[in-house]
Amino acid sequence: MFYAIAPFIGWLVSGVTKFLINYLRFGPEAKKMVGNGGFPSTHTTVMVTTVFLIGLQEGFTHPVFGLGVAVTFIVIIDATGLRRAVGKHAAALNKLAKKHPGSLLPTPLRESMGHTRWEIAGGLVLGIMLATLLHLLAGAFPVL
Repeated sequence: MFYAIAPFIGWLVSGVTKFLINYLRFGPEAKKMVGNGGFPSTHTTVMVTTVFLIGLQEGFTHPVFGLGVAVTFIVIIDATGLRRAVGKHAAALNKLAKKHPGSLLPTPLRESMGHTRWEIAGGLVLGIMLATLLHLLAGAFPVL
């Protein structure tokens, strides 16, 4: 099965998609935006690609699928809650540091850390699409 490579494929496709979207929006500045945050959510894509593939291959009533859904919820809650709050704190600290140069931060903190609901939705859709493609490939090449 494709279980071992599904997370990598989700990560790669989501990262490339995110970079291309940022490049279309911001040009060469997109290189500075590589990392956490942005559309689509790579964390969500990685989890959904893997978990949905398990559901397609093993069945949506399989215990591992249920466990995967639970972990995916934790990842999504973290991305929209905690990491988004960290990004807001970074913005506030960067603002303070500008008012008091040299006293707080040697370099500005990254502000784009968490995700909006649309970024999470993009990760969900991309993950489902990738899992479906991997499932179809697994059916076409059963020896893999």
